[in-house]
Amino acid sequence: MAVVTDQTDRETPAAPQPDDKDWTWVLDRACPECGLAAGAIAPADLAGAIAQATLPWAAILARPDAARRPAPKVWSPLEYGCHIRDVCRIFTTRARAILDEDDPLFANWDQDRSALTGRYWAQDPVVVAGDLAAAAERLTQTYAAVPDGAWERPGRRSNGSVFTLHTLGQYLVHDLVHHLWDVRA
Repeated sequence: MAVVTDQTDRETPAAPQPDDKDWTWVLDRACPECGLAAGAIAPADLAGAIAQATLPWAAILARPDAARRPAPKVWSPLEYGCHIRDVCRIFTTRARAILDEDDPLFANWDQDRSALTGRYWAQDPVVVAGDLAAAAERLTQTYAAVPDGAWERPGRRSNGSVFTLHTLGQYLVHDLVHHLWDVRA
């Protein structure tokens, strides 16, 4: 298997170590890496936090080295950008499900499989930046339009983790902020 070092090398890169950690602990304490105390984010602040955490990606994806991996098994900023675009799409779907259904069960999402099948390393950073901005705007609008009485509506991940719309948003914001930290933005 070839290792991709930049976007011109289109072969399948070495796969990063799968992230099988249960990150729900970020709802209870600050992340020691990125520093975010996601559990302290109030419902009224979620839409703004989402917008703020997704805004830097246009500049990140415009970097001349956006497709370059810092190490063979570490995603490039482009790959992280594709992931953030997909996170915005997935979490919009999950938030809508919580708003529209009673206690929905979210379909499993294998982010590592998505990276491979979506060929994240080979995507065009300009296209990804536009798609990410559009997905982030839909997600921000979804959270900005949540009625006051809906924040405690529940939903469940396929692994059994239970979220409310509020805690799902907090968890989401941590993911967005943490990946900015990953690319040192």
